[in-house]
Amino acid sequence: MHRRDVSLPFARRWFLSRLGTGLAAVGAALGGSTAATLAQGASDQRWQPARHPEDDWYDKLPGKHRMILDAVSGQGVGDALHFASNILTTSKSGYRLDASDLAVVVCLRHGATAFAFNDAMWAKYSAPLSERAKMNDPKTHAPAVVNVYNSNDYRGLLANGSATIDALIKQGVHFAVCDQSTHGYAEGFARRTEGKAEAVYKDLTSSLIGNSHMVPSGIVAVGHAQERGYAYAYCG
Repeated sequence: MHRRDVSLPFARRWFLSRLGTGLAAVGAALGGSTAATLAQGASDQRWQPARHPEDDWYDKLPGKHRMILDAVSGQGVGDALHFASNILTTSKSGYRLDASDLAVVVCLRHGATAFAFNDAMWAKYSAPLSERAKMNDPKTHAPAVVNVYNSNDYRGLLANGSATIDALIKQGVHFAVCDQSTHGYAEGFARRTEGKAEAVYKDLTSSLIGNSHMVPSGIVAVGHAQERGYAYAYCG
């Protein structure tokens, strides 16, 4: 009687098991290599923001830390100035940083654009500027004839406290001013004064507060600033 060799099925199973393990190892190696290649390809093609020379001024401001404060209303300007002052003060007390270690930009757009102009413009275009800002002189309750955020006469009446525009400029704070809004202001003011929008625009842009940079639009400016490494804070 022929005797069955029971070792053959076992040998066959052992061989197949070893073969499967080997193939799995090769597959893992190939898979890892493929994954690494794909990851490298994805890394090489990852999104990068475009750089425009119009924004190069952001990088010219000295500072280890960067922040842009976004103001869109008259009230928001006071908060932005107050926050800018807090950044400078607490960076000094908490981190032993000087003003030169910080790049702080206040964006003035929409209704906040009104405060990008000096006292001469507020005296000349008092009513329309106050209307744009939706804010009158807090003392007289009439249209302001000066840039109230650049005066020490309103301490305790406005959100900026003692942080006037000029005081912050001396500490290195800069301002991004919305050109789109400024054109809108000029067109509206020209209709009220029966003047020409181009002349009013020239009048406004030649009478800016210090450390000002005209930007195509404030909303674009805050986006591009973040692409240049600026932290963003909305101020109202």
